[in-house]
Amino acid sequence: MTSLKTRLTQGESPLGVLLRMPAETLVDLAGVGGLDFVLIDCEHGPADLLALRAHIDAATVHGAEVLVRVGRNDSDLILRALDLGASGIVVPHVDDAAAARRVVHDAHYPPLGDRGFAQYSRVGRYGAISAHDQLADARANTLVIVMIETQQGVDNAEFILAVEGVDAVMAGPADLSVSLGLTGGVDEPAVQVAVDHVTSEARKAGRHVLTIVGGPEKAVEAPPGLVAYNLAAVLLERFRHLAGARDSART
Repeated sequence: MTSLKTRLTQGESPLGVLLRMPAETLVDLAGVGGLDFVLIDCEHGPADLLALRAHIDAATVHGAEVLVRVGRNDSDLILRALDLGASGIVVPHVDDAAAARRVVHDAHYPPLGDRGFAQYSRVGRYGAISAHDQLADARANTLVIVMIETQQGVDNAEFILAVEGVDAVMAGPADLSVSLGLTGGVDEPAVQVAVDHVTSEARKAGRHVLTIVGGPEKAVEAPPGLVAYNLAAVLLERFRHLAGARDSART
């Protein structure tokens, strides 16, 4: 199976879904439906490691990969998520190059980082593969994605994205909006300017972009890179449609 990281390098734009645990059945449905990856939000949702293992298992059955959004640069959760078989991590609130270097440091084995190494973990196939192969696979396929969510981060985007080991970036419109004292999210002109700036800097640096969207129309409009449907938004819109079907039939 070609990894997400390799597919990005080849110019593909894999499609996934953003969700919070517990949602094993939804992960299963995403795989059956043909989506490429699942982004599990452990920042704004539970971060239970046993549940995370079950969700990664549910995705793996279908060949879908898993990215895990951790709370602020949490080295312990980064280590455990990757050891459980996640293909990459998404780290919020990366405001400068030093923070980006800490993320890479936690996500990669030496010499690029200082992630703890264990062959008997799930990612090491419980010792069934050599240390050399485990290290090489991690170096080639682990995705490190940073989130820029403040004006400080936007101003430092060039330097953040120049850090070796950063693969991709997501500009977080919700936090960006709130940090600017606005409430309209990506619909705010100032927020859109900031998002566009981050995207432009990513392109200059040869990094990929992760975009969260609410439906297929927005997915088509998203810049090349990783695109994930916000499952809460998708389901809420669908449920509202279903709830209104009876009233529509009566008019």
